[in-house]
Amino acid sequence: MTTIDADWDERVTAAWATFDDYAEAQEADFRAVIDALVAELPADSPVGPFERACAWDSTGHSDRAVPLYREALARGLDGYRRRRAKIQLSSSLRNTGQPEEGVKLLTPELVAPSDELDDAVRATLALCLASLGREREGLALVLGALAAHLPRYQRSMANYARDLVEPEA
Repeated sequence: MTTIDADWDERVTAAWATFDDYAEAQEADFRAVIDALVAELPADSPVGPFERACAWDSTGHSDRAVPLYREALARGLDGYRRRRAKIQLSSSLRNTGQPEEGVKLLTPELVAPSDELDDAVRATLALCLASLGREREGLALVLGALAAHLPRYQRSMANYARDLVEPEA
């Protein structure tokens, strides 16, 4: 069994780079490529179920992805992949009619150490909130995330976002 090293990560990255080359009818072929890479890992690796979940999720099977994301997290998936798993699991939970669980999973990520996934956290959380009828909160998250990327109006947009959920008395 292979442990995760730079070569394995590069091969997984290369496989994902070809994802769009697979037609809808070939989704099982893509999942087989990921399964073959996962088979190289130790049986108890948290990365295996994570990569398999990503493959199921990306081919439109959120219901098959959810238990695999949960397994990966339960096995101790860490670092960048852990945050990705939380984002993707929350999205899949929303897609399978469980947005409240997605909100519970992602809300703590709002105060987690910042990284390039911050906006994805906010966007996915906003979708979960919208599915629960809490659109104003979701819009506030998205506007707050967008404000940081605007060439102007950052302060105004951040204030407008805050006003959506904390109106002045």
